[in-house]
Amino acid sequence: MSSASAAAVESVVSDETLSSNPLLQDFDFPPFDSVDASHVRPGIRALLQHLEAELEELEKSVEPTWPKLVEPLEKIVDRLTVVWGMINHLKAVKDTPELRAAIEDVQPEKVKFQLRLGQSKPIYNAFKAIRESPDWSSLSEARQRLVEAQIKEAVLIGIALDDEKREEFNKIEQELEKLSHKFSENVLDATKKFEKLITDKKEIEGLPPSALGLFAQAAVSKGHENATAENGPWIITLDAPSYLPVMQHAKNRALREEVYRAYLSRASSGDLDNTAIIDQILKLRLEKAKLLGYNNYAEVSMAMKMATVEKAAELLEKLRSASWDAAVQDMEDLKSFAKDQGAAESDSLTHWDTTFWSERLRESKYDINEEELRPYFSLPKVMDGLFSLAKTLFGIDIEPADGLAPVWNNDVRFYRVKDSSGNPIAYFYFDPYSRPSEKRGGAWMDEVVSRSRVMAQKGSSVRLPVAHMVCNQTPPVGDKPSLMTFREVETVFHEFGHALQHMLTKQDEGLVAGIRNIEWDAVELPSQFMENWCYHRDTLMSIAKHYETGETLPEEVYKKLLAARTFRAGSFSLRQLKFASVDLELHTKYVPGGPESIYDVDQRVSVKTQVIPPLPEDRFLCSFSHIFAGGYAAGYYSYKWAEVLSADAFSAFEDAGLDDIKAVKETGQRFRNTILALGGGRAPLKVFVEFRGREPSPEPLLRHNGLLATSASA
Repeated sequence: MSSASAAAVESVVSDETLSSNPLLQDFDFPPFDSVDASHVRPGIRALLQHLEAELEELEKSVEPTWPKLVEPLEKIVDRLTVVWGMINHLKAVKDTPELRAAIEDVQPEKVKFQLRLGQSKPIYNAFKAIRESPDWSSLSEARQRLVEAQIKEAVLIGIALDDEKREEFNKIEQELEKLSHKFSENVLDATKKFEKLITDKKEIEGLPPSALGLFAQAAVSKGHENATAENGPWIITLDAPSYLPVMQHAKNRALREEVYRAYLSRASSGDLDNTAIIDQILKLRLEKAKLLGYNNYAEVSMAMKMATVEKAAELLEKLRSASWDAAVQDMEDLKSFAKDQGAAESDSLTHWDTTFWSERLRESKYDINEEELRPYFSLPKVMDGLFSLAKTLFGIDIEPADGLAPVWNNDVRFYRVKDSSGNPIAYFYFDPYSRPSEKRGGAWMDEVVSRSRVMAQKGSSVRLPVAHMVCNQTPPVGDKPSLMTFREVETVFHEFGHALQHMLTKQDEGLVAGIRNIEWDAVELPSQFMENWCYHRDTLMSIAKHYETGETLPEEVYKKLLAARTFRAGSFSLRQLKFASVDLELHTKYVPGGPESIYDVDQRVSVKTQVIPPLPEDRFLCSFSHIFAGGYAAGYYSYKWAEVLSADAFSAFEDAGLDDIKAVKETGQRFRNTILALGGGRAPLKVFVEFRGREPSPEPLLRHNGLLATSASA
């Protein structure tokens, strides 16, 4: 069939199918159960055509007023964000080759539209007119922030460039978008590709029953239908619930080495090699920075953040020097412990030994065994405890609302959030378990829709926010519930903190509601703040109930958990600082195509941030999705920046008295009314000072990590 007649047939078909395309329907909650790859091309193309017409209309009729500028603009931005968000979400949790190909096809068209919107002169000039009008001072703070952000973003997306440079800029943006998608597909495919089949039980000695159950379940799914936890066969994969137990518990050193090397070299060879992609990303980011008149990409990244390049580097160095001696001591402790245990490798401990031996040392020092704790952390009990904490702190009720909204997998739960008078104020999805064949690793929170006055349905004054919470924790094995590690518990608390800031916002201006327009280095504040409650006695005791007997975690075990909190804090701190420093270095001083390779930079930074230097063949950068396929480019330092804020925010509760329920509730209410309510409508430093009564200090963070004493000597 000729391409012309094929197109004609397609257009007839598409007219009939467009009206039933789920991406183009009005909905309260996205139809996740009915969207598939075949809807993407026609749906997105029709949507873009429609939005293009709306944008042209807006440009013709725009005036520097809210109803004639911001409201129609928000409608355009929102529609694209929500619909593209749906398919992007499905790609992250239910990836298929067909969905990938469809997204890849329409992505350039979507980026082209975003650039056209972001570089619209009439819209930009209207925002500038508001900024310069005599009524400026009478605008609310949130509206002023919104206008200033729009002007700044337009400049950063190339509005001020001449035509030739703008064309070059747009080419770069298209290419970067394509590269970051390819990067994360390669990581997913490389992770998925590794499977280690084990038939001899001796090879996996030391691994706990929970891991063996998981490995046998993996084997069953790969066609070994008779696999059992007890007798195998077992399949090890590189997703976290499988990788970590091997590194922590496998006595077989050769197995640990093999799995470590596979993990560290993901997406670094063959047709899944990310090396050239990284080089190209860094080269294009630098070109983009130069076009915009900046020296490097880090300066572009910081233009919309609290920190500056210098301030970020200064904080990283301050924390690094406070952590270094402690991390060196951690390593000495491991060596002497391994030696006492008669380990042959004690003099040459390396990367595939440290996790294993630190787990043994922790067990011996605190008599805590991660695995023995799991039965006390079953997902249903953890969620109950988390929700009751949210009620105490913020006066909200959370109830299951499964069935109200379509979901993409049967394990996904749906919840309704209500205020103290029983009115719904938000909803969220929770997708807890690892599914390595179709779901990307890590944990994240994302918005489905944001709170908005403009987008309210008829009959209501505001559209309520809806969030996604996605984790990758140990799935249920057999008829047991998901039994979690303490780290997995912390992760759920963390993502819930993000979701709270999205859901409890009081902003009605959609473009600055929830997490929108919050400086990126402040966005981890509520998430890291929530993690602190995992160590709060009453909170922990409310979730730590044995899944079979209902018995509460014994008091002495809680005390040990608390004591173990600062175990290897120097080492963990350095690990984050290494990621942040490599990221900053690659986006400031690194010269793409220069004498140094990206791996040389990694090795150079590691001299000051890793007690054991990385292997020469270390390729962790090839799977460093945060900075090459996520929003953390020249921004990974944000975790530490926000950790200073979050530890200090939690210290307000410590000052008030953690056992004084009245004081905790009052402080929680203040946290809700400032940090969780004000969204992107007020500068984060002002919000923090309003909550805390003063500017932030790094002292609580160092104190929580047990690093205060060492920082004095560094």
